[in-house]
Amino acid sequence: MEEAIFWTLIILFFVYGMIPWICTAVLGFGVFRKSPSCHEVAFTFDDGPDPRFTPKLLDLLKKYNVRATFFVLGSKAEKNPELIRRMNQEGHLIGLHNYVHRTNWLMTPWTIRRELDRSASIIEQITGVRSIYYRPPWGLLNLFDFLLRKEFRIVLWSLMVGDWRSKGGSDKIKRRLMHKIKGGSIILLHDSGETWGANPDAPLHTIKALEDVFLDLSHRGYTCVRIDQIPPLGKQKLASEVSWKKKVMVSIWLKWERVFNWLFHIHPIDKNHPFLNVRIRTYWGKTVQLSDGEKIQRGDRVLELHFNNEVLYNMGIHSRSSIQLAIQMIRTTEQLLPKTLPIILNHPNYEKIKALYGVSMIYRGTKQFGFIVNDLPRGPFSFFTKIYLRLLMSVVHPQGKDRLQNKVEHLVPKMMVMSTKELMRRYPIENL
Repeated sequence: MEEAIFWTLIILFFVYGMIPWICTAVLGFGVFRKSPSCHEVAFTFDDGPDPRFTPKLLDLLKKYNVRATFFVLGSKAEKNPELIRRMNQEGHLIGLHNYVHRTNWLMTPWTIRRELDRSASIIEQITGVRSIYYRPPWGLLNLFDFLLRKEFRIVLWSLMVGDWRSKGGSDKIKRRLMHKIKGGSIILLHDSGETWGANPDAPLHTIKALEDVFLDLSHRGYTCVRIDQIPPLGKQKLASEVSWKKKVMVSIWLKWERVFNWLFHIHPIDKNHPFLNVRIRTYWGKTVQLSDGEKIQRGDRVLELHFNNEVLYNMGIHSRSSIQLAIQMIRTTEQLLPKTLPIILNHPNYEKIKALYGVSMIYRGTKQFGFIVNDLPRGPFSFFTKIYLRLLMSVVHPQGKDRLQNKVEHLVPKMMVMSTKELMRRYPIENL
């Protein structure tokens, strides 16, 4: 039981935190990371305002007539309203960085929303302007943060030079910035050294380095602008670009699945035709009454079925239509399903394996093989399974995005169960 809880928590963490991180930080979906401009760059500063360093930074920005964006913590803005007021008066953009510097992975969606609203209200009371720009601490988003896009513009970065550490001093920061800045860069820097992992005096080195950097950028013909002065990336994408992103998403997902299969000891029914994978596990759900009189109860052993999504993806991209893909899947399942019986019979405690069991959104047609199809009981497992499988559909299915937009009401995961007795009845051992 403890092992099941542990792995359930691992899966929930992956869905809640890692998938959004892959989608945003790695692939850039749903966030603003880089401008298409060839002549503009945007300097952004996190973790302030800081009464020790922010005034020095504002003096430098004013000296070189640079407009920047500050992603501030609401708690610090509350304590230093004069610095927020000065940022606004000198033409800088003020964004939000939560109320305190805490990762969204360790907070509930309603806590994040409450902190953002509180921080936005503090800024609005000081400046009269309510900010719509948001950068989560460490750039880490959770699954529900995508809902914030209705009200906030999520901004990450394209260039980070590790300026929160003092090692290497201003020369290291200056060298990295001058070497890596190019048109359209959104640069992440810090005007406070109080965050976990940062050195308290690190902003001094950043400010010193920027003196030379601003001069260098001016000579190179770059203009430093605020985030809201950069034209957003267009919605229209070239087909080749979309195809490239799709390939990257699929590649990342399939690498994760290989790790997942290794962790949970999932292996193919037939190594020569690896469309269906299986593992033997303990069933922890509610009692399921089967049509042949068998009951699957908590604590029973089952053979759990999994599609090989790499094979499924390759089937999809080479199919002329969804109907052809469905026919291929049915025929392949028909060939492989009887091969589950030797796996069961060769297990040391085969008599304790009560059923074949699976959860999927691809369940139509499974009744013809002897499965019963039930709704998943409402609860956390059902909720997170639906989110996980819809993400899987959007990534792996060739028309996944369109299906999510047009047929979302049909994309509900179902539980499919067939007793071992029914399997043996349908596929007698002498026929194998």
